[in-house]
Amino acid sequence: MALLSVIVPAYNEELMIEKTGRVISDLLSRADINSEIIFIDDGSKDATWEKIKMVSEAQANVRGLHFSRNFGKEAAIMAGLAASRGDCCTVIDCDLQMPPEVIVQMYHLWEQGYEVVEGQKSSRGKESVVHAFAAGMFYKIIGKATGFDMENASDFKLLDRKAVDVLVNMREKNAFFRALSSWIGFKTTSVEFDVLEREAGESKWSTKALVRYALSNISSFSTAPMQLVTVLGVVMMIISVVFSVISLVQKVMGIGLPGFTTIIILLLFSSSVIMISLGIIGYYIACIYEEIKGRPKFIIAETCGDV
Repeated sequence: MALLSVIVPAYNEELMIEKTGRVISDLLSRADINSEIIFIDDGSKDATWEKIKMVSEAQANVRGLHFSRNFGKEAAIMAGLAASRGDCCTVIDCDLQMPPEVIVQMYHLWEQGYEVVEGQKSSRGKESVVHAFAAGMFYKIIGKATGFDMENASDFKLLDRKAVDVLVNMREKNAFFRALSSWIGFKTTSVEFDVLEREAGESKWSTKALVRYALSNISSFSTAPMQLVTVLGVVMMIISVVFSVISLVQKVMGIGLPGFTTIIILLLFSSSVIMISLGIIGYYIACIYEEIKGRPKFIIAETCGDV
């Protein structure tokens, strides 16, 4: 009988571990789906790891990985995929805002021959206007970089073992799972789901963390910011040509003006463009530096369950 691996990244989710393990296990058991659940504690500061160990002792199909520190959600997902033994794997958040019932629907689609089943958000739940706008812009940029519609994409998806192996064997450190799972191809379909309200705890994503997450994933999957440097250079060249022509005409006609204010504005503008360009280039150089150091994506400090 085929085995389904359920990957559950967790960070400071002590209030949800027991319920998440119980709900998913009961659901898949009723659907007669042979499964294993892998919790990945991403260096939590609360009792998340202790809760995972308790659940693994109570449920034979639950395993756990504990990071030595916080490495981020993408690293947690990759660690779970690497540790999985299933013929297919699904990734779901620990807060159960992604409805677990959809896993059964995804599994049946996999049985029909689909190798990647994407979870598409039909609604995003409650979020601020600013957050919704920023998320929309981010996914438009990523969508143009990948050539796929990423607007309603999520980490909630099911992957065949072939797709899992491809992702695990990718060497890049800053891997953006949500986009890479579309980029690798394979026979793909999608299911829609509504984002549910969080039952306990609070979101771990601060505005600062979201901005850092967006910058990291855009730079790892797109060279669009580098093209912005070229665009700014062209704009500066056009402005320079226009003012050069104006200055020459005024000189020939003998009506040259002091133009001190204009010079200051041009200097400030050009300096800003140069600094922005250097910042963008520097960020990409920093990303290259992080990659070539060859450090591991994550460090597993402890395991529990049948690992």
